[in-house]
Amino acid sequence: MISEFLGQLTINIGGHEEKFPTVVPAADFDPDRDAARIETAIKTKGVDEQTIIDVLTKRPYYQRRDIAFAYEKRAKKDMITALKGALSGSLETVILGLMKSATQFDASEIRGSIKGLGTDEETLIEILCSRSNDELVEIKKVYKELFKKELEKDVAGDTSGNFAKLLLALVQTKRAEPSAVVDYEKIDQDARALYDAGVKIKGTDVPTWISIMSERSVPHLQKVFQRYKSYSPYDMQESVVKEVKGDLQRSFLVLVQCFENKQLFFAKRLNEAMKSKGAKEKIVTRIIVSRCEVDLKKICSEYKANFGQSLQQTIAEHTKGDYQKVLLGLCGAEE
Repeated sequence: MISEFLGQLTINIGGHEEKFPTVVPAADFDPDRDAARIETAIKTKGVDEQTIIDVLTKRPYYQRRDIAFAYEKRAKKDMITALKGALSGSLETVILGLMKSATQFDASEIRGSIKGLGTDEETLIEILCSRSNDELVEIKKVYKELFKKELEKDVAGDTSGNFAKLLLALVQTKRAEPSAVVDYEKIDQDARALYDAGVKIKGTDVPTWISIMSERSVPHLQKVFQRYKSYSPYDMQESVVKEVKGDLQRSFLVLVQCFENKQLFFAKRLNEAMKSKGAKEKIVTRIIVSRCEVDLKKICSEYKANFGQSLQQTIAEHTKGDYQKVLLGLCGAEE
């Protein structure tokens, strides 16, 4: 019992989230052998997509990178360029996504949502509101390396009003680290402040909501939302819906859902995206590629618990061809 408790403590105090990946390192990994298989698959008349899927969905990013180095030595050309030339459509999107680290992938998705005419707020909200402080620190660094631009400036230039203020507060990564000590007084103060700034008054004091939700640790906020119910007739999600509208509402909702149960949030997003008219492939691809080395295993179990069928079954029903195969490869076998 005690050792179990201490084990939990180390996870929480460090502030690093526990991982539940579906893609784990291959045991008898041989990058040269894998590179040879990929080279043959690309050269095959009509391209052997299945082999490419089998190899790249069963190796984590650092092993895929080793394969790319080995490939370049063998074939005297860049593997990513070769894959681009050999693949197309949704399969190409997934495979090229896998050739980036999780942070590079997130940074590229954010850049894609900002660049060009109009903003893809949905992508921006999903990534910035669901990533941990540590992940956001990394994303900012990689964003600058890849695009020679500051993420804060790009977000500020592309959004406005309270929506911009909330996203910028998140990008400034001022969130407190989880503490081993539970401060009940602070929990009560914050719960009261959220109520006083919203449901209790006419209008909403948005800056108070932003500072509490962007600066407190996740375990602290989970307790704040519990306590909040003793002040407000509505829970935190219902209060968000009543108090604010549009992109700001969507952002606060994603934050609250992720604080309460991040994997359930992603399971719901996947379910909506696959079952909506004209299945939203972009969302499905983004979640599965970005979470397969983080917590996709836990997302799968939340999915099954909430929707009565496995994520793998839903993918099989709502997608087809190589796209289906690559997604199922990343999700792994049903538990």
